[in-house]
Amino acid sequence: MRYTHPALLDHLASAYVLGTLGGGARRRFERLLRDRSDVQLLVAQWEGRLGMLARSVPVQQPPQRVWAAIEARTRPRDVKDAAAQGGWAGLLWRRHGVLQGLAGVVLGVVATVALVAAVPTLFVSSDQVALRAGDKLPQAYVGLLTDEAGNGKVLVSSLRHGRTLTVKVIGPITLPAMPAMPATMAGAAPQLVLWAVPADGAPFVLGTVPVAGSAVSVLPDTSEKLLLKVSKLMVTLETSATPQVPSSTVFFTGNCAKLW
Repeated sequence: MRYTHPALLDHLASAYVLGTLGGGARRRFERLLRDRSDVQLLVAQWEGRLGMLARSVPVQQPPQRVWAAIEARTRPRDVKDAAAQGGWAGLLWRRHGVLQGLAGVVLGVVATVALVAAVPTLFVSSDQVALRAGDKLPQAYVGLLTDEAGNGKVLVSSLRHGRTLTVKVIGPITLPAMPAMPATMAGAAPQLVLWAVPADGAPFVLGTVPVAGSAVSVLPDTSEKLLLKVSKLMVTLETSATPQVPSSTVFFTGNCAKLW
């Protein structure tokens, strides 16, 4: 299955958050979620929407028979018998010093939690830390650019006051064959260029786009100053190393969204 169409990804993200995506489809989506920042963004957006819906529903106290059924299915028979005969303490002490083992496990868990809380970026990236901190997303400018058929091709992101722009290719890109030019007329190699399109101004270059993988480019100013009034993004094919105006060969387009 091709995971490049925005409508498909949005549908899978909503089903994942609702819990209706199961079996192999859920496992495949979870692998996709680990590797794709655009999928992580969709899931976080759905968690925010459905989280507000959940808070509007009054809390329901399950009947006692529900807890009894859970206990009957989860507690091993020998544990229930031992508890009836001598309680939990006697059982644990008879099981080769299980209490001592439990104490060690608890101390290890506490130490791990403390380390993650103190230095979260030791285990995950700063973006992932921001995504997992409550139900808030990091304040950022993002854009999902698609081709004419609506297939997702390029994901663009920059923190609100950051000075770098991350461009990630999420769909296959094929450049057209360029005609051979005489050596005296040869210019720069064709490249994909990302443009910001302000609502009331001329487009300007944000950086280049790789044909695969991802790239990080340095911005001339903070993304807040550059993108505050930008509503559209587009990718064109340019033959100049320093293009001043976009060519007519537009490959991908998308909106510039503000997450805050």
